[in-house]
Amino acid sequence: MRFEDKLKKCSHEQLWQEYCGFLDMSLADYMYTQRRLMEEQIDLWSKSGLGRQMLRGKTPRTIDDLRAMLPLTTYANYADVLLARRTDMLCGEPAVWIQTTWEGGLRPVKLAPYTRSMLDTYRHNLLATMMMATARKKGDFDLKRGDRILYGGAPLPYATGLMPSLFDEDIRFTWLPDSNTNSDLSFSQRIKKGFAMAMSGGVDFFFGIGSVANYITESFGKSSGGHSGKVKASPGNALRYLRAKYISRRDGRPIVPGDVFRLKAFFFAGTDAKCYKDRLTRAWGIAPVELAAGTESTCIGAENWEHRGMVFFPDACFYEFIPEAECRRNLTDPDYQPRTCLMDEIQAGETYELVISVLHGGAFMRYRIGDMYHCVSAGSGQLPRLTFVDRVPDVIDIAGFTRITLSSMQEVIRLSRLDLGDWVLKKEFNENDDPFLHMYLEIPPDTQCSEVTVRTVLAEHLSLYFKYFDSDYGDLKKLLNMEPLEITILKYGTISAYEAHIGQRIPRINPGMLDVMGLLRQQAQPEGRRLP
Repeated sequence: MRFEDKLKKCSHEQLWQEYCGFLDMSLADYMYTQRRLMEEQIDLWSKSGLGRQMLRGKTPRTIDDLRAMLPLTTYANYADVLLARRTDMLCGEPAVWIQTTWEGGLRPVKLAPYTRSMLDTYRHNLLATMMMATARKKGDFDLKRGDRILYGGAPLPYATGLMPSLFDEDIRFTWLPDSNTNSDLSFSQRIKKGFAMAMSGGVDFFFGIGSVANYITESFGKSSGGHSGKVKASPGNALRYLRAKYISRRDGRPIVPGDVFRLKAFFFAGTDAKCYKDRLTRAWGIAPVELAAGTESTCIGAENWEHRGMVFFPDACFYEFIPEAECRRNLTDPDYQPRTCLMDEIQAGETYELVISVLHGGAFMRYRIGDMYHCVSAGSGQLPRLTFVDRVPDVIDIAGFTRITLSSMQEVIRLSRLDLGDWVLKKEFNENDDPFLHMYLEIPPDTQCSEVTVRTVLAEHLSLYFKYFDSDYGDLKKLLNMEPLEITILKYGTISAYEAHIGQRIPRINPGMLDVMGLLRQQAQPEGRRLP
């Protein structure tokens, strides 16, 4: 039975229990569900060509067996099978293949297969997120056929393109616009079309990754006609819009979406989404609900009306967690196999790297998706609450639109043909809490140009090569409405002197322990002296 038919025949309490009942699970019941589904997946996966290839003849019977036999995996372990779409090697027939960025121009894309059972679970959990987000208490949700969704998602083959078609299997929503049927439009054209549709008929929900949601929000005045443009609006929206124009002129501020629209719920996800949370809340008059979703993982978690952190769905993936200390030890020693703990073993106040095994015939087993989560609460038999932190330390992801690693940065420098010294690349935040790339760079002493010239030329060269090397970099600059790369020139030898001072080598990508002020003080020291 479709969800919209259930709305007519079932009580809200019955539907809540069916879709959101997992919120009332004890931790023991949650782990029972996790283990049962994982044992089914182990049996399927270990018999597949991919499973036999990765297990190298071993046959796990239990979850403990698998954790002992199979080391943690990354996409490189699957690339030869998945990029060639070797369906004969998989444990489930793919209903659709989803795509995402892998590592810029070095290894452009990743492909992930979704079975029909994975899609059914995905759809079920998406409906649960809608119910939880519109609720003000248990069982009290507001969801109906025809609800209008302002949508900032990319079209297929990206994962966000699945949402309109999956929802349509259960309940007919109106998408503002449907990114798939409007895939011929540019991103900015879809935004303008979405706001035009919202003004003419209203909007109930808004979904977008944090940076895109912020860009759409800041585009509202222009997209809706600003102070002087003509706006085609429904009578109710027209009255609110006229009142908003009056208030904006009186108070000397731009019109914001919350002046015109009344959302039931606002969803956001993605890297750096938290940077935009406060400004989005002010603009829309409602706090965004955090989602956890990804190309390889599907939708794995969401907040409810309490905004106290996400609960992970027990039936999407089997979850393991690498403690942060283990993750950092592995970064310094790539041969080290970090230990993992399960959902009933994580601790409040700790940060973990997530490891997933996709259930329902998925391809990925003990897979490091590269995301870090902080455990907000745990214990007393209650389901843990988590919140997304960032990508793993050796990957710089700015606003969900670019993924830079050591190897990709080295390739960018090689392509630039610039004679550079040592460098460190770090993700930082400006005074508005917007993320950007900050490169600390040494110039060899025999360089003839002035520092100002070198900085200008480097910024132009590296920005050009980033755009060439990572196709998302150009979109990133547009979304952030700022230059995402800043360069600080250091005196030659500063980085090695700093490392000698602290007694260890720092990672060249996103060194979390880097004391920037200490680094800058170090370069000011006379030759042969060290910081006190």
